[in-house]
Amino acid sequence: MSDGGGVEPGSTFMDPFKGLLVGYLMPESCYDEFFLNWNLLDVPCLKTVVSKALGIGIILGSVMVKLPQILKLMGARSAEGLSFSSVLLELLAITGTMVYSVSNRFPFSSWGEALFLALQTVSIGFLVQHYGGRTGRGVLFLLVYVSLLVLLLSPLTPPSLVTSLQASNMPAIIVGRLIQAATNFRNGHTGQLSAVSVFLLFAGSLARIFTSLQETGDSLMALTYVVSSSCNGVLALQVLYYWNSAPERRRKKKKKKE
Repeated sequence: MSDGGGVEPGSTFMDPFKGLLVGYLMPESCYDEFFLNWNLLDVPCLKTVVSKALGIGIILGSVMVKLPQILKLMGARSAEGLSFSSVLLELLAITGTMVYSVSNRFPFSSWGEALFLALQTVSIGFLVQHYGGRTGRGVLFLLVYVSLLVLLLSPLTPPSLVTSLQASNMPAIIVGRLIQAATNFRNGHTGQLSAVSVFLLFAGSLARIFTSLQETGDSLMALTYVVSSSCNGVLALQVLYYWNSAPERRRKKKKKKE
């Protein structure tokens, strides 16, 4: 019984939020450690909370991480400077991570952004085809991808194939980013590549190294994000290097016409 309307023994002022905190940010043992024992410097629990918070932040951010790229393509009605091969390889890597995570029943907070990135990358792939005058191929690309995804997520797909798909992520990421980097270098600019999307992807892949180790303990997942961060970093550096190249090129063209 409480005395004078005080807090019941074994309860805290945070109890109204317990369901939310324990459900999304921490296990009950950490809740007890923080708010019953008031041990706010418990390192394992701090790591768990930071990892969960980062994971949720990455997922929320991923809903719009490629939206600037999609809007830039639609606004310009052009896919100049974007390599469809690079988009395909990136989609392969994202899909591999998603299927591997679902198959291993990893927590959604450790991979959820892959779902939203896949949807946005598929959209970009279609737009690249559409603005290249190949709308029919774009529609076929959508149908083939959806069919393959359904098959990979079904019980018909053996676990060994899923693991192989995840292992193939690293070469797919490397080759895909190198193709895009080579396209940028050859063009002397980054075209319709969105700087916002590139920097957000770079930051997200860096954060995922920590969350993968903390939440899944899967070294293959963590190594994939190490490789992804390195490759995204190359594109980020190119965006900075070529920052003013495209406007200068347009001005030169305008002068020639005049």
